[in-house]
Amino acid sequence: MPKPFRYLEPTFFAGLFDDPLLLVRVRPTGRSLLFDCGKMHHLAKRIYTSIDAIFISHAHMDHFMGMDSVIRHSHASPRTIEVFGPPGLAGRMANKFSSYDWNLAETFWGNFRVSEIEGERIASTLFSGPEAFAPRDEGKRGGELYRNRFLSVRSVECEHRIPVLSYRVDEADAFVVDDAKMAAEGVMKGEWLRTLERLFHTGTLAGSAVWYPARVGEAIEERTEPDAAALYRRITKEETPASIGYLTDIGYSEENMDKLVGLHQGVTLLICECAFLASECQKARLSRHLCTPDLNLLLDKLRPSYVLPMHFSKTYQRGSAPLYEEIEPPAGVTVLKIPDRLTPRPIMESEVPKPLELPSNNR
Repeated sequence: MPKPFRYLEPTFFAGLFDDPLLLVRVRPTGRSLLFDCGKMHHLAKRIYTSIDAIFISHAHMDHFMGMDSVIRHSHASPRTIEVFGPPGLAGRMANKFSSYDWNLAETFWGNFRVSEIEGERIASTLFSGPEAFAPRDEGKRGGELYRNRFLSVRSVECEHRIPVLSYRVDEADAFVVDDAKMAAEGVMKGEWLRTLERLFHTGTLAGSAVWYPARVGEAIEERTEPDAAALYRRITKEETPASIGYLTDIGYSEENMDKLVGLHQGVTLLICECAFLASECQKARLSRHLCTPDLNLLLDKLRPSYVLPMHFSKTYQRGSAPLYEEIEPPAGVTVLKIPDRLTPRPIMESEVPKPLELPSNNR
């Protein structure tokens, strides 16, 4: 597929029938965000050590059991991992920590900050590694869920007989100039653009003065712009930042659909559960999952550029072909396919036969 992302690199570490597991790598930093953590034993340790924040949709086992693996590979690292999820998540994390003995805790160990999303408020609890992961209430806050220089994350609460969160990741605006607009303004390229880009990334464009070369006829003159923000607006190339939508284990209802449209409309890549075929729509309704007609309705409303169906019911383990046959995307929407299953774990280097150890008929 084309790569519409400037900063983000999404990788879905699961097959169609496996526990959902989305890793979003932030290319400029090499760090990652993780969405849900069910069965995770097949991931390399370097994946765990790259994770800065984890976004849990809900605490059913196939979306949360891998948190023990995250703790195992991260607890002794001197950093704080942010964990977001629905109300009650901090209590569940407390139970995980309390199930182990931490009498050998070191002062350099890291922390886990667990933030429960309650409507417009976010309640945080810090589990401090040096204090044997004892919980400390940090109170509530408003504002954005999560943001850094390259992205922001939003969520909406839906219903699966329990609160379930759907998440959207948006890339931050990029510094891009339009050659045609620069030529029309007479603005010439040069080292000064590095200064303008630095002001852009530090959020200090407004009110900052910049000096730049401009062509006037055959002559070149030095100009001063007292407001770099105004200059950038005149020469910028307008682009819509790419985005990723993640939704799973959500029952069909008008209320849920309205919430999903409000969050995910126009998303670049939609990663969406599609648990049942149309023939078992009633089973989908009873278990509060989506079926193929529900996905088709969502695609018509959201109009993503790409959709990755996932989390297919294990009752269809004979094959995924019927699922893809029932997906009818509107024009402009590309359906991406993943394997039915992944191998249980990567093959280790020590397991690969050396050349001299190969059977004689393979030499």
